[in-house]
Amino acid sequence: MDHRFAPALMVRRVLLGTSFAALAATSSAALAQTASEAKPDRPTMTLSAGATAEVAQDKVTITLSREIEGTDQTKLSQELNQVLETTLAEAKQGRAVSARTGNYNIWANTDRNGRITGWRGRAELILESKDFVAASKLAGELSRHMAVSNVAFSLSREAREAEEQRLLAEAAKAFDARAALAAKSFGFSGYAIKQIDLSGSGTVTPAPRAYAMAAPAMEAKMADLPLEGGKSTVTVSIRGTVYLQ
Repeated sequence: MDHRFAPALMVRRVLLGTSFAALAATSSAALAQTASEAKPDRPTMTLSAGATAEVAQDKVTITLSREIEGTDQTKLSQELNQVLETTLAEAKQGRAVSARTGNYNIWANTDRNGRITGWRGRAELILESKDFVAASKLAGELSRHMAVSNVAFSLSREAREAEEQRLLAEAAKAFDARAALAAKSFGFSGYAIKQIDLSGSGTVTPAPRAYAMAAPAMEAKMADLPLEGGKSTVTVSIRGTVYLQ
């Protein structure tokens, strides 16, 4: 290559590079302008709607407990374990009721000087069922070993999900009606959904019913518990942003 022409060649390359860059910038600006003209900014509005229902609680949780006192920690633990094992084995024979162990504690009794004077142990057995009659009958039979100390009602997961599915359709209709009315009120013919958020909630289960614990020596079973649940509130909420058009 003749080095006399090298500077001119370099100038041409620089000019060509500058021209392509300018052309690309011009094209990008033109495309952006076209896109902006094709999709102009539209006003948006955020609103919410929901649906609520009261549903009968269909699940009962019964807590059975037993407390034992003694001077020997090891013997006390063995006795408490035996009671819990026997009661749990008997409880698992009922197919309509599920059974599991609950809290288990052993602690020392002390005098004013902090010296250990004895031991106390407490064990719990939890019964859960949708069959109130079966749960009541089983709790009465097991009361020969462990006394009923708590009863609580709740809405099962299956029942809650079924109700939420039903309420979703109602909430969607309420959202549609509110969005259409809002659009019309501001002089627009309709709306288009930009974003939707769904949420569900329920009220806290009422305070459980407490029962006095029977004496450690229990020979006869107690009468069947009269079980009747309350109601839970199920809510489905829709919050969304819409385009007004």
